[in-house]
Amino acid sequence: MINCNTGSIAPYIPDAQRPWNKRRVQHLYRRMGFGADNATITAGLAQSPGALVDSIINNALALPLAPQPVWAFWTVANYQNQEQAVAQIFDWRRLWVRDMLANGFRGKLTLFWHNHFVTRLESYGCPSYFYQYHKVLQQYALGDFREFVRAVGLTPAMLVFLNGVQNTRFQPNENYARELYELFTLGADNGYTQQDIVQTARALTGYNGLGEYCGPVSYVPAFFDPLPKTIFGQTGNWGYNDVVNNLFQQRASQIAHYICRKIYRYFVSPNADETIVAQMASTFLANNFQLAPMLRQLFKSEHFFDENIMGAEVKGPLEMLLTFVKETSYPNPTDSDIDGILYLAAELGQDLANPTDVAGWPGNRSWINSNTLTGRWQAARFVIYSLYVNYPQVLVNFAKAVSNNSNNAALVSRLIVDHFVPKDLQFETDYERSLEVFKAEIPDNYFQDGQWNLEWPTAAAQVGLLMDHIIRKPDFQLF
Repeated sequence: MINCNTGSIAPYIPDAQRPWNKRRVQHLYRRMGFGADNATITAGLAQSPGALVDSIINNALALPLAPQPVWAFWTVANYQNQEQAVAQIFDWRRLWVRDMLANGFRGKLTLFWHNHFVTRLESYGCPSYFYQYHKVLQQYALGDFREFVRAVGLTPAMLVFLNGVQNTRFQPNENYARELYELFTLGADNGYTQQDIVQTARALTGYNGLGEYCGPVSYVPAFFDPLPKTIFGQTGNWGYNDVVNNLFQQRASQIAHYICRKIYRYFVSPNADETIVAQMASTFLANNFQLAPMLRQLFKSEHFFDENIMGAEVKGPLEMLLTFVKETSYPNPTDSDIDGILYLAAELGQDLANPTDVAGWPGNRSWINSNTLTGRWQAARFVIYSLYVNYPQVLVNFAKAVSNNSNNAALVSRLIVDHFVPKDLQFETDYERSLEVFKAEIPDNYFQDGQWNLEWPTAAAQVGLLMDHIIRKPDFQLF
């Protein structure tokens, strides 16, 4: 497909044709996180684009890791019953969602890397493994990609999921070696051979010391293949660290382009602009595989803020729900709220901690089909209904904030619509229909003579009805 995006990798400088406005600030927060409430958007407008990007990235870099739970290294011997383990997994999934809501950019990156360095909780089942894997995703989300690769491959979750614990000198298992190249660093058929995979599997042997279920996986020298291996034309008695070091030395350019292309397709557009990807890769290489400098360059660029990029991607289920929660100023969600979000996202095909397969969720257009579209409407209605039943004043306060407490129903309606869609609706009649929904059954004369305002007892219901109308617009599904 043709990439219609314009603009270079040079920093975005607002002008009359490309103003720094609410729509572009929202675009930034939606792509670098899960949206923002109106107050955060207003504060963002007061900064320059570059300063706002720097503050978002700097804040993410300064964040502490999620606090270590008491069960972080529990083995099966620590459990009295299975229900304890199930409760711990639920607790950590809730914490993950809360972190995405509270720490948007790191949360978005953690979700991205989860879909890159895929493991499936259903395959390993241990709360301790789940925590240790998630910790690595958080720890390296904006850091050193080479060390990220090194660390994630030794997590028990990955060693179990891709059969590293079964990879011995006596019976090599190629699963992790294959995915290390095909999915994690190089891309399919990009600079490696089947023989490289075979030899790499031999070099990765030895991590087989699984003495107790859910316990640590230790290195066992007796299971390591000590004979020479030839990988990428280099021969030596290679082990795990040698594989990672040689990979980044011998195939640096391929890694940089593959990772930058994947980042571009997730955060910018599903149709990669290879010129921009090459410039990102150059920055990535120049900074010795540090992720933050390349991400700063991308998100500050005029290319990223191009009009054609806004609304170019379909929200994933979690992106849709969490962004809606953020942009409606939903109060601190309860455990029940979070469980509802997780359940609905899973029903729509995005079960957190269980991507579809080792290649991850396909994303973008694959999220929507005739079966999932109505489910997406129902999922968004869960947020609207919860707000209306439990926090009706939040709906009113949201409308006041978005419209500067206007009593002009047409203006209030239009501003609420524009708050939830990436671009203006295509036709003016779409706004007119939205206004009809917003007015509900209130006689028109109350709007004409200026009596109506957002203090009316019907205001919360009106806002909820309008939101219900908006979520069924195709534009709502995009970001």
